[in-house]
Amino acid sequence: MVRGQTRFARFARCLFAALLLGLAAGTAWAGVDQKFPVVKTYFPQATRFGDIEGKPAAASVYAGDQVIGYVFESVMVAPIPAYSGEPINILVAIDVAGRIVGTKVIYQDEPILLVGIPVQKLYDFVARYVGHRVDDKIVVGGSSAPGSVKIDAISSATVTSMVTNETIMNAALEVAASRHLVAGAALGAGRLPMATIRRDVFHPATWQQLTGNGAIRRLHLTRDTVAAAFKGQPESGLDDDPTAPVPGHGQDTFIDLYYADLMAPTIGENLLGKAGYAELLKQLQPGDEAIAVMANGIYSFKGLGYVRGGVFDRVHVMQDGKLYLFKDADYLALERAKPADAPAFDERGVFILRHGQGFNPGAPWTLQLLVNRQVGPLKSVYSTFSGGYQLPADYYAMPKARHELVPDNAPMWVKVWYANRFKLAVLVAGLGFLFTLLTFQDWFVRRPVLLERLRVGFLVYTVVFIGWYGLAQLSIVNVLTFVSAVIHGFHWSVFLMDPLLFVLWTFVAVCLLLVGRGVFCGWLCPFGAMQELINKAAKKLKVRQYEVPPFVHERLWAIKYLVLMVLFGLSLQSVGLAERYAEVEPFKTAVSLHFARSWGYVAYAGAWLVASAFTNKVYCRYVCPLGASLAVGGRLRLFEWLRRRKECGHPCQICANECEVQAIRPTGEINYNECHYCLDCQVTYWNDRKCPPLVEHRKKRERAARPVPPPVVAVAGRPEPTEVS
Repeated sequence: MVRGQTRFARFARCLFAALLLGLAAGTAWAGVDQKFPVVKTYFPQATRFGDIEGKPAAASVYAGDQVIGYVFESVMVAPIPAYSGEPINILVAIDVAGRIVGTKVIYQDEPILLVGIPVQKLYDFVARYVGHRVDDKIVVGGSSAPGSVKIDAISSATVTSMVTNETIMNAALEVAASRHLVAGAALGAGRLPMATIRRDVFHPATWQQLTGNGAIRRLHLTRDTVAAAFKGQPESGLDDDPTAPVPGHGQDTFIDLYYADLMAPTIGENLLGKAGYAELLKQLQPGDEAIAVMANGIYSFKGLGYVRGGVFDRVHVMQDGKLYLFKDADYLALERAKPADAPAFDERGVFILRHGQGFNPGAPWTLQLLVNRQVGPLKSVYSTFSGGYQLPADYYAMPKARHELVPDNAPMWVKVWYANRFKLAVLVAGLGFLFTLLTFQDWFVRRPVLLERLRVGFLVYTVVFIGWYGLAQLSIVNVLTFVSAVIHGFHWSVFLMDPLLFVLWTFVAVCLLLVGRGVFCGWLCPFGAMQELINKAAKKLKVRQYEVPPFVHERLWAIKYLVLMVLFGLSLQSVGLAERYAEVEPFKTAVSLHFARSWGYVAYAGAWLVASAFTNKVYCRYVCPLGASLAVGGRLRLFEWLRRRKECGHPCQICANECEVQAIRPTGEINYNECHYCLDCQVTYWNDRKCPPLVEHRKKRERAARPVPPPVVAVAGRPEPTEVS
């Protein structure tokens, strides 16, 4: 007995050490500053840094309990492929006024920076964004339009410069808008619904008709127009510089460029011919978009990228703030335009926007043409010229608008609920199924194989949908926030802004009133479901299980109530302070952030999951403050739906020994404060092969049903059977 006590005393010490490790997580693993110490220089007044979280992902920066800014990695918000085909990852910091206060290149793999252009040029380029607002309209290497800010591109690396610009500004605006630092919706929130090309619409048309209705657009630049764009820039020094002013030839064509979306049959068939259009469609994948570009003049739209087989650095497409680049694999040769009245072109080509890039054929887009001037052996300056495009309305179809279901003047929470209607439908369906199962539990527990399959399936649903997809993991922070709101002024709109959490809390509150905490802890907690699934898998693999002796178990229960009291006390001082120490819950790491956190948080959450392979739900049973708060609220329950017999505990101990969370006392009573409502004891309750009273009744029935053998009567010296009436 002494040896057993020593072993479990060691277990208790390890459990206490893990608890201290979790309580220290807020300080030992302070947040994003551990991964990127440079952020401390961006916010000298900061007292602590949070970890990257939320949608879009960003880390909060605090001065005391007040948020003073946000830090994020651009690749987690706006991963725009650059020249190399991979996004450039940039650390960006913004303050609550919507200003960029820090930038740093974390990762880049740009080949252009490996062949003569120092990488310091890129570092210097991103540093120019410090001080700009997130909603500034910044133009790289182009003529400054009214209200825009011009930043010079990296010489001879214009594609990298443009992508870097889009990366920083799109990511910064997305984070700022989501945190309500700037007016307006986040980037792309107002995009048009995805349109589809109408394949059934075809009309024979001439070149003049196609240019007349906007199906083919034109960008015409004269030499004077281009020279004016480079006014004030260094001179090339080349005798044949096409961007320099030429007296007497200012109205000569620099480039006369036409472009069109070929996917509409009226455009594609008339430009390429029926056979050419059919051949083009064969070379495309579903969802691809083909843009025809044709030009005359002294300037080539193909540029140097075409020669070296890389990215076309002179022609790009921009739509709704997103930049689309073309690689050599995205280019197809274009034969002469078929309409008889079409002009002849020196250059012709088709650029492919690949499926999955999110291009919307029904939304306006812009063709960008970069014109460069060589001002040194390795230095160039650029100017950008743009032409707009909108596919004629007859050539595409838009999905039926449903915005009228939610008026523009509706409260924000109504719009949020409407935007999450699919998630809400799946959640309500899942909760409805669970409520049905619990209501008719007597029917299900008599079919243990079916119940086990349903339970495992529902646990997977809880982890994947409620947790990882819906991000609806309940937390002690929700309880503390609710209590604080009741004390300091309650507003429903605050809690209605997260519809999945609101619906889930409502369901949990009803279950608390009816049967106690067990329904949430046993069925609806994603982290608890993870532990149980891991434990089930461990048992399948014959992993040895360790159960805590009752005298230790009953004392370890108290830990979670102590943690709850500490967090509640901290919340009276500051909810932000309590939230910091609520990292004792591994929910944020394992569920909300999908383990994408600092190593300390991941190690802490992982330790509890590993422990669950040996002792089922060890975290839930001894540490979870949320479970403790629900147990306190569950004491007001109205019903006890779990059936017991008078023989339970006197002398039968089967259910008590089999309960995986040890919620059944040796005297037979179920401790509803600790019960997780797994229904295993109810399966045993109705099992006439396991429950002793039922086993005894079954045996009596079987004996009574056996045929009575006839009595034996002796005849002629030997027994013979005879019937007895």
